[in-house]
Amino acid sequence: MQMMTRDVLLEMELEEDDDDDGDIVLENLEQTIVSGFGSLESQQDFRTPEFEEFNGKLDSLFFNDGQRRIDFVLVYEDESRKETNKKGSNEKQRRKRRAYESNLICDGLQLEATRSLLDDKLVFVKVHAPWEVLCTYAEIMHIKLPLKPNDLKTRSSAFDNFNWFTKVLQVDESIIKPEQEFFTAPFEKNRMNDFYIQDRDTFFNPATRSRIVHFILSRIKYQVRDNVKKFGINKLVSSGIYKAAFPLHDCNFSSPSEDLSCPNERYLLYREWAHPRSIYKKQPLDLIRKYYGEKIGIYFAWLGYYTQMLLLAAVVGVACFLYGYFNQNNCTWSKEVCDPDIGGKIIMCPQCDKLCPFWKLNITCESSKKLCLFDSFGTLVFAVFMGVWVTLFLEFWKRRQAELEYEWDTVELQQEEQARPEYEARCTHVVINEITQEEERIPFTTWGKCIRITLCASAVFFWILLIIASVIGIIVYRLSVFIVFSAKLPKNLNGTDPIQKYLTPQMATSVTASLISFIIIMILNTIYEKVAIMITNFELPRTQTDYENSLTMKMFLFQFVNYYSSCFYIAFFKGKFVGYPGDPVYWLGKYRNEECDPGGCLLELTTQLIIIMGGKAIWNNIQEVLLPWVMNLIGRCRTVSGAEKKAPRWEQDYHLQPMGKLGLFYEYLEMIIQFGFVTLFVASFPLAPLLALVNNILEIRVDAWKLTTQYRRMVPEKAQDIGAWQPIMQGIAILAVVTNAMIIAFTSDMIPRLVYYWSFSVPPYGDHPHYTMEGYINNTLSYFNVADFKSKSKENPYTELGDYTTCRYRDFRYPPGHPQEYKHNIYYWHVIAAKLAFIIVMEHIIYSVKFFISYAIPDVSKSTKSKIRREKYLTQKLLHENHLKDMTKNMGVIAERMIAVVDNNIRPKSD
Repeated sequence: MQMMTRDVLLEMELEEDDDDDGDIVLENLEQTIVSGFGSLESQQDFRTPEFEEFNGKLDSLFFNDGQRRIDFVLVYEDESRKETNKKGSNEKQRRKRRAYESNLICDGLQLEATRSLLDDKLVFVKVHAPWEVLCTYAEIMHIKLPLKPNDLKTRSSAFDNFNWFTKVLQVDESIIKPEQEFFTAPFEKNRMNDFYIQDRDTFFNPATRSRIVHFILSRIKYQVRDNVKKFGINKLVSSGIYKAAFPLHDCNFSSPSEDLSCPNERYLLYREWAHPRSIYKKQPLDLIRKYYGEKIGIYFAWLGYYTQMLLLAAVVGVACFLYGYFNQNNCTWSKEVCDPDIGGKIIMCPQCDKLCPFWKLNITCESSKKLCLFDSFGTLVFAVFMGVWVTLFLEFWKRRQAELEYEWDTVELQQEEQARPEYEARCTHVVINEITQEEERIPFTTWGKCIRITLCASAVFFWILLIIASVIGIIVYRLSVFIVFSAKLPKNLNGTDPIQKYLTPQMATSVTASLISFIIIMILNTIYEKVAIMITNFELPRTQTDYENSLTMKMFLFQFVNYYSSCFYIAFFKGKFVGYPGDPVYWLGKYRNEECDPGGCLLELTTQLIIIMGGKAIWNNIQEVLLPWVMNLIGRCRTVSGAEKKAPRWEQDYHLQPMGKLGLFYEYLEMIIQFGFVTLFVASFPLAPLLALVNNILEIRVDAWKLTTQYRRMVPEKAQDIGAWQPIMQGIAILAVVTNAMIIAFTSDMIPRLVYYWSFSVPPYGDHPHYTMEGYINNTLSYFNVADFKSKSKENPYTELGDYTTCRYRDFRYPPGHPQEYKHNIYYWHVIAAKLAFIIVMEHIIYSVKFFISYAIPDVSKSTKSKIRREKYLTQKLLHENHLKDMTKNMGVIAERMIAVVDNNIRPKSD
């Protein structure tokens, strides 16, 4: 039988290798997997799972014997019942699976197979890890387990004095009972008596059991080829040998389990967290962490804290918006635009060549009124506030994160994280460790690492250039379509047609370009996600944390350019380099650069933000809610035909949607992109925090509903913090100060208005006896002689568009006939100086406040530091005392034996 087992592996050497993922050199296997249960080649027989009929217990989480708990489920399609002619391929898959399952059994796991009740082609292999296996791998994985109950003082809240108010928001502790806290230490088998083991069945909770079993499944071999072993459940699932692999939910989400021993944690999470009626309640973070693991728990803790902080930003943003709303009647420059005697008599120059007509300034009346809502003094106050708010949020989150590290026992997580199986598979080069001076294996040399980094950086740079090319394409679209809209849309304002008030060439161009930009963004996102994963896989990071951080940086760098490039163009480039009507600036020598409205580009930037933020939120909700719901509905309809059949727990979970390889990566990415919109361009849209707040309140519950009802249970994973997202947010916070200062200075008209009010409305530059905004529009529009159009064309292209001698354009230049005609005037240089001074002052003030806040607020609170030190001290003391007790006990036993030996030797002599 031993030879037959070896023949199965040896025959596989001749098979064609479809992928190198999961390969590992034979001689390296024993160094990466420490096991006392033998291997396939050393066993006397070929082992297969026990086939059992379903016992009818729908809610059971155990094998048919009712004793062994199901820690993981593997699903495959029986090749003998497949409707296909590829017999050779089916046989190869069957042999690989049998070899894999045999090695699982040889490694100590227990398997039980049950055929599906709904589809007789499907077979469910239930996996159970016995006590010895759990203990062995808990020591290998350095899992921290309870030593004794924690007798330290429980954490207190700053809102304890307002329990009468916060009690409504808290989770009902009679429903979700608080978890008992323990002192913990990395598990060691030879010190098992030191640990708090009251019941072997509950010492390892279900999440820890699933995590250990997944660790084993990811490293068990199934094929040999050229002295290289292929291994890992991920490779088997991706190649179709198994259909799925997942841990079980503990019950149905809509009703508690009939099994009295079931904790019904999924039901409790749905009832107290995911259900819409709990939308106002705080999240049960401890139960989320217990059921799904620290990685998901820290995400929802961060999202909840971010949403709480958005409440303050939203209140201030709404106050600033209302300030603009109630003061729009005092917006003198908007009144001048709408006044038929002022704006109605100002003839503006054509904004493109040949097709564009002359137009009256008052057709932009409605847009100027809307601009008054956002381009006000309240916007400046809000931009400064947001610069301080983002620092407060990041600093207080660090403190909250440190508290969670202590409460969830992840303070020393980095020391226990294992290398990824894909990394271990490539460790073929032997080097000497500089610290231990021992041999260790690495996947590639220093030169090979440099080549990989260079290739990865080049690929990322290429895709960023592709995004920039798409942005240039959008700009060309803006320039070309503006000509069409200018020729087709009404030239004069007709008060009887309300559509004409809003459908200006500028607005039509802005809206259509924003929609096209959003579509291109989503298409490029879909493509680049796959490219980024391929690049990161090629880079081969060592641990899962390193892998996710590397992928995070690549994805965010791409998304940053993808989502924000159009906003940066509108804010800082559009209308800034247009020349003047007699000498315009051309893109690519063909397209005339587009101009802003007389009120500036701020309103267009606001429109762009609303479309992208709103469109992104709608698109994400469709993907997150409707897509898995529809897929599950289709799956149920396909599976259940005729009479309804009740399926066991593992079969119900199989028909749910898989979470995906990257887990919560896309959830983080979605929120960080939103965080960028809320902070980078908030000076143009004070209501952005309010929209983000509403979206996030729904997002928390949608994500909770999705996890508890539509997706299979994820493998619980450890996480100490939010990873690379933390430095990304810090970088956004620093950049936000610059962008908001530049938006106020260069995109809005706040600085030119202030310069006019304080300097050019009164002598020596103005004619008014007191400071006023009257005459601002006339002062900021320069004159151009229509006859000077001939300088760029043999024939004047505008002679048929109206009998005008002069027209106006947005700039600060000397009029025709002046010795320095069409050169920048003194007003222009005053405005430039004021803008630069404003940016420098605003940046220095906010950066100084940010630095002071960062210095004044420590990352870890004093109480948390004390708790960590005390727990470490008590843990060491407990282990030391237990060690002394064991030594004393052993010494006592040795002394008794020695006394007995001496007595036996002396007694015969005395006799």
